Amino acid sequence: MHEHTIWTEKYRPTSFSDIRGQEHVVDRVRKFVEKKNMPHLLFSGPAGVGKTTLALVIARELYGDAWRANMLELNASDERGIDVVRTHVKDFARTKGLGDAPFKIIYLDECDALTREAQQALRRTMENYTHTTRFILSCNYSSKIIDPIQSRCAVFRFSPLPDDALAQIVKQIAKSEKLSLDEKAIRAAITVSHGDVRRLENVLQAAASNADKITEDVIFSVASYAKPAEVGEMLALAGAGRFLDAKKLLLKLMLDYGLSGLDVVKQVQQEAWKVKDLSDRERLSLVRLCGEAEFRMVEGSDETIQLEALLAGVAVLKAK
Repeated sequence: MHEHTIWTEKYRPTSFSDIRGQEHVVDRVRKFVEKKNMPHLLFSGPAGVGKTTLALVIARELYGDAWRANMLELNASDERGIDVVRTHVKDFARTKGLGDAPFKIIYLDECDALTREAQQALRRTMENYTHTTRFILSCNYSSKIIDPIQSRCAVFRFSPLPDDALAQIVKQIAKSEKLSLDEKAIRAAITVSHGDVRRLENVLQAAASNADKITEDVIFSVASYAKPAEVGEMLALAGAGRFLDAKKLLLKLMLDYGLSGLDVVKQVQQEAWKVKDLSDRERLSLVRLCGEAEFRMVEGSDETIQLEALLAGVAVLKAK
């Protein structure tokens, strides 16, 4: 494969056996493909966990080299209205597949972005063309898909990949690209990806562009993610009453890693459960403070003021 290919495509699995994680989904879908018959499918889950990859693998396994001619891939967030169903989808669905394909596949990514009118039109299309076409719908939130569509599909819920699956992917890429990563760097890559394989591979590719030897510091810097230990230190300083030192460290973290106010709040929320000096009740209060700070930032409040107020809240918690 071309050396300049983006890694998310270069290392995209092409068969069921290559897919990491989601074993409960892959096993059931594999049985549909082996019988060359399957219902409409609805894949639901967060970004970067294998929904599109599994849809492409289904097409490859069913059609072999002719999979491109028998599959239509659309991103519903590009064209949200009813016209995308009336034109692109219907025109493809009403024709027979090439070769000995039992049916064709229409893959609609981010279909939770479709308007309700478009979803109603899609429901009728799914009914009328079942003899020639199967639909695979992908979304982040199945609750945004109308019930009539959900009832016509076999629903599969994807979850973020576990750490061991991510570690396997990192080691595979490191071996293929001849990269040097120690255990700390691998752990850092897993931490910043949060179960998102696409983010993991993008971070690794960005880190590899700097040097063949990838360290923990390089990973956190590339991902614009503060080291958890430093965030914990900031919270500990605030809890110990050293507010000015905590504030100084906060500004340093934001400048060094290019963090936004929302990034800081999310990392504080994650570290709240790891700070040793806090009781369970104090941890709960800290999470609530994070929620208030995030809400005010989203509403347009000044980030610096809200972050300092958050640190002040930590100091007050320990002062009680």
